[in-house]
Amino acid sequence: MSRPSDLPLPPLGLSEEEAGEQFERLQRKLKPLWESIRQLSNREQTIVVVPSQSAEFECHGAEMQGYEERYLFLLLLLRQPRARMIYVTSQTVLPNTIDYYLGMMPGVIASHARKRFFNVATEDRSPRPLSRKLLERPKLIEDIRSLIPDPDHAHLVTYNVTEMERDLALRLGIPLYGPDPKFFPLGSKTGCRRLFADEQVCHPLGREDLHSIDEVAAALVDMRRERPSMSQVMVKLNDSISGEGNAVAVLDGLPSPGDAKEMEAVTQRVRDMQFESASVTFDGYETTLKEMGGIVEQRIVGEEIRSPSAQLRVTPLGEVELLSTHDQLLGGPTGQLYLGCRFPADSAYAAAISRESRKVGERLAKEGVLGRFAIDFVVVRQEDGSWDAYAIEINLRKGGTTHPFLTLQFLTDGAYDDENAVFTTPNGHAKYFVASDHIESPLYRVFTPDDVFDIAIRHKLHFSESRHSGVVF
Repeated sequence: MSRPSDLPLPPLGLSEEEAGEQFERLQRKLKPLWESIRQLSNREQTIVVVPSQSAEFECHGAEMQGYEERYLFLLLLLRQPRARMIYVTSQTVLPNTIDYYLGMMPGVIASHARKRFFNVATEDRSPRPLSRKLLERPKLIEDIRSLIPDPDHAHLVTYNVTEMERDLALRLGIPLYGPDPKFFPLGSKTGCRRLFADEQVCHPLGREDLHSIDEVAAALVDMRRERPSMSQVMVKLNDSISGEGNAVAVLDGLPSPGDAKEMEAVTQRVRDMQFESASVTFDGYETTLKEMGGIVEQRIVGEEIRSPSAQLRVTPLGEVELLSTHDQLLGGPTGQLYLGCRFPADSAYAAAISRESRKVGERLAKEGVLGRFAIDFVVVRQEDGSWDAYAIEINLRKGGTTHPFLTLQFLTDGAYDDENAVFTTPNGHAKYFVASDHIESPLYRVFTPDDVFDIAIRHKLHFSESRHSGVVF
């Protein structure tokens, strides 16, 4: 028997070129849809949410379901009385989890919103992309189409966009609010560095488009001639998320640049590099590097280092909007694993990374990129107290800072002022948050969702609509 991942997908009946052209035509529907939503919030619309993790991402089935459910905050869009939402998951979402989100909506009768929400599940526990599971099930796609009253007033929302999400939009016959997969190279580690160079955005010394350990070592030898004082470098796979494709190589104590033994010594340091993911082996990493490609760049070091990010979007009208800044909370063996974030980023450098991010946003908009994306930075404090900022990568997708910020925005109707790095509600109150990306312990398995809600209520931790403060799961 074939494994599920080996099952062929039903053909679209289109060549790759035809699929791309048809997708572009479909995407043109977003502009009038966006204009009608902005002008008349009471206009009927259907939002189809498919939170598929279609990226190089190590995950088991239960964890994948958690990632799919973290975008349930989008239920807050049902505050609009004529909005409908179709939310697709691998497994059916527990009713009390849905009730939890509906119960937070101010000024809305929960039962009214509940009638406009539809959870469609593939009932497939395998840790594979949700979009693929849907494409394997044409009947389920037809079921989703039947829940859309007017395809001209509907759009698809996904976590990221690959050919699978594009093909899903084509099968559903609705546009997708996200970047065309043809722009994928711009979000790769190699593409990021090239774009930063083009737009004169400060970024670490490095080399890109590397496909072997020997190429990484040769790039390092070249970089050491330019900057002999480098003590550490990062090797990164082109298409990886949450730092899982990163590794650190230490360069201290190597022969001087140009020494006859330099190449051999540098190659050995690359072979001894420390991987961020504990499950990665050198042989496996080398194979993926050959297939995917990657980069090597100087690791920024200093007495005080932080990792902020900026979140932007390009609307269907071509407008570039800077939405937020965050300070990322990182951990793991080499400090590259995303654990959560603080909002907003420190005002000492938030405006600076916002300005650099706008350069990138304007370039992406010019290229035709659409939707939400984020830019990661590393900042280092200098002796005079100032901060130097280095752009690290562009994430052409939603990420770990997307859902907590939008949750705050939906619950408070506030807005972020990027010049002053402050978020304020309509009544002028400043708001902040700390968001965890994953808190895990075997002890938590004894709790049902109702237990967690009960603990929050008993300890008065739950979100208060009147105070706009508290815990949101």
